[in-house]
Amino acid sequence: MSDREPQFLDIGASDGAAARRIAYLHDPATAPGGIGLFWLAGYKSDMASTKVTELAAFACERGFGCTRFDYSGHGLSSGKFEDGTIGAWLEETEAVFTRIASGPQILIGSSMGGHIALLLLHRLMRESPADAARIKALVLIAPAWDMTEELMWKKFPEAARRELMETGIYLEPSEYGEPYAITRALIEEGRNHLLARVPFDPGRPVVILQGALDEAVPIAHTRELLTFLKGGSVKLLEIPDGEHRLSRPEDLALLFATLDELAESTLI
Repeated sequence: MSDREPQFLDIGASDGAAARRIAYLHDPATAPGGIGLFWLAGYKSDMASTKVTELAAFACERGFGCTRFDYSGHGLSSGKFEDGTIGAWLEETEAVFTRIASGPQILIGSSMGGHIALLLLHRLMRESPADAARIKALVLIAPAWDMTEELMWKKFPEAARRELMETGIYLEPSEYGEPYAITRALIEEGRNHLLARVPFDPGRPVVILQGALDEAVPIAHTRELLTFLKGGSVKLLEIPDGEHRLSRPEDLALLFATLDELAESTLI
């Protein structure tokens, strides 16, 4: 993962939520007030993935800050994967953002991380405007908005829905390895955190990178996001031969060029 040991942030317990230790790596920007890159991973991914490892190296070369972490039940953080919910992972994201990352930030959310990035921005705009103001732009990579409802529950066959409701868990086959253990709690709690196609103005640039060959987050799903993200600051870059992970050298080059452009416009 890194030649450095991760640090840990303890959250929960004091506010009644389940206690957990969240592993993170944080490199501040080398210039005072410099831009930071804040990574939000996808479902069942972690801060050792190809994209974020390359992202951290890119940030170091540019003098940008970089913050990455593992959700509970992922990577080096505590907890069981099956106990995770959108609400818990959003709470952890907010804790790392407000307590670890400082100064201006660009949020970079991959797959489920794209959904959580939008939820974080929405929450901070409502509850902590000063923290929201530090978010200068978002880059969403195949954003799985409303994932638990739109890409899971609504797409499950009837037998899978019945198994989920009766047993509390459904093992969904995955092309990336072991089946995903999807719980009834994940689906039901996720309904508290739906964008639900309600018009939302992010108030800052949002750039979306989407592979046209993505089967996990179909391009039609991402195109629909543009119908309710308002304000004229949203741009979709479609990659004709791109798949879900978008971790090829050419995909990373596009991501880094996008970040360079956003960082330059942010610092003007």
